[in-house]
Amino acid sequence: MSQRSRTRQPLAWIAAITLGLALLTLPVGRTSAAEPPKPEGRPAMGPLRVHPKNPRYFADPRGRAVLLVGSHTWSSLVDIGPGDPPPKFDFPAYLDFLAGHGHNFIRLWTWESVTWNTEKNRRKGVHHAGPQPWARTGPGKALDGKAKFNLKRFSAEYFRRLRSRVAAARKRGIYVSVMLFEGWAMQFSPGAWEGHPFHKANNVSGIDGDANGDGKGLEIHTLTAPAVTAVQEAYVRKVIETVGDLDNVLYEISNENHPPSTAWQGHMIGLIHKVERSRGVRHPVGMTFQYRGGSNKTLFASEAEWVSPNPTGGYRDDPPVADGRKVVLADTDHLWGIGGNRQWVWKSFFRGHNPIFMDPYDGVTLGPRSEKRWGPIRRAMGQARALSERVDLGALTPRKKLASTGYCLARPAKAGAEYLVYLPKGGSAEVDLSAVGGELRVEWFNPQSGKTHAGGTVRGGGRRKLSAPFQGDAVLHVRPASR
Repeated sequence: MSQRSRTRQPLAWIAAITLGLALLTLPVGRTSAAEPPKPEGRPAMGPLRVHPKNPRYFADPRGRAVLLVGSHTWSSLVDIGPGDPPPKFDFPAYLDFLAGHGHNFIRLWTWESVTWNTEKNRRKGVHHAGPQPWARTGPGKALDGKAKFNLKRFSAEYFRRLRSRVAAARKRGIYVSVMLFEGWAMQFSPGAWEGHPFHKANNVSGIDGDANGDGKGLEIHTLTAPAVTAVQEAYVRKVIETVGDLDNVLYEISNENHPPSTAWQGHMIGLIHKVERSRGVRHPVGMTFQYRGGSNKTLFASEAEWVSPNPTGGYRDDPPVADGRKVVLADTDHLWGIGGNRQWVWKSFFRGHNPIFMDPYDGVTLGPRSEKRWGPIRRAMGQARALSERVDLGALTPRKKLASTGYCLARPAKAGAEYLVYLPKGGSAEVDLSAVGGELRVEWFNPQSGKTHAGGTVRGGGRRKLSAPFQGDAVLHVRPASR
């Protein structure tokens, strides 16, 4: 289908996608082993680069802006759950789930400790996690009764799984942010340090990550101990060596690390950039909210290409307009933990952000697993992505003042004009069409039903009041009638 014909009916196309999603059965719980797939067989997806004209988004090799949306879940790389060993995560079923909802992005989680105490997360007992990046060769037993870690030898299983899963996601058109480190557990999960490979009782390499001897080990995510940093650098290089040739890769330094990790995270960002320059390629690197007590200013001041902020500034209820300093992946994980709603997805999209969702998914790690509660978020992300691919997203910027609702992506120009408006409460919106004259075509999309409604035409040249033909939140699309 030509580009011209595809742009004639964007909202109808979204409706068709929505209908297909409603009919799809989403399998969860099947287990299978995946061999490392080859990256051939799909057009180039990247490496993504910041869009040169609209830096709120990444651009693919064709130069088209890419809206990243998707459900990510804790067990996607390291198996996490009750029992030892924990239940195997069914990654092929997870990819079916993502593709069925029209998602194109995940965070591929890691977990540094061999345990996760979930009592504070309304789950009783201790979850186990594995594999870790380093081989358990011994001699001797670690605190969990298993062979000690050898921090000079990598786990073949871990890196084989990493390669396999990133490549499998590529075959489904899904971008993967590879999480390198995990900082939340060290701070908030009881017993996490006792299960960490850098605990002096858990490795044969002479590494003691608890530099100040307080029994917490938080110094591993600082530059306090050069020996620890050297082990981490070798690990980062191994990750790049493993997946750096795949074009659907992004990197994330660490999930919710503590504020003292800032210099260490900056060091790791610089390391990735340096290593990739030597390889002649550059994948986007992300820095996410530092919990607890971190500042969004720190994220935006970093050398990262993308960031995920905390709620400060209204990211939950009335997201600020993305100014293009960084590509913003608005992540419910850092805004609620597990939370959000359909309206949040659309509000974030219409302010120039890329919305992603921390998804309980199968309910094994944390819950509750609730299609009624979380389904609307998943569907909204797929709908937003579908809309983004039917318009010239790279030419659209957030223009709060052009719509009475404050949620507007637009290109107000005499040639190629286009307006997208979100009405969180439905009803009517006044849209400033002063920049374009002539007759304009109006279409409405209903996020609840997934249906498109023709809205007739309206003349440009001034402010016009347009009313949704259905109840509830609505998406409005206005463009020249000749297109």
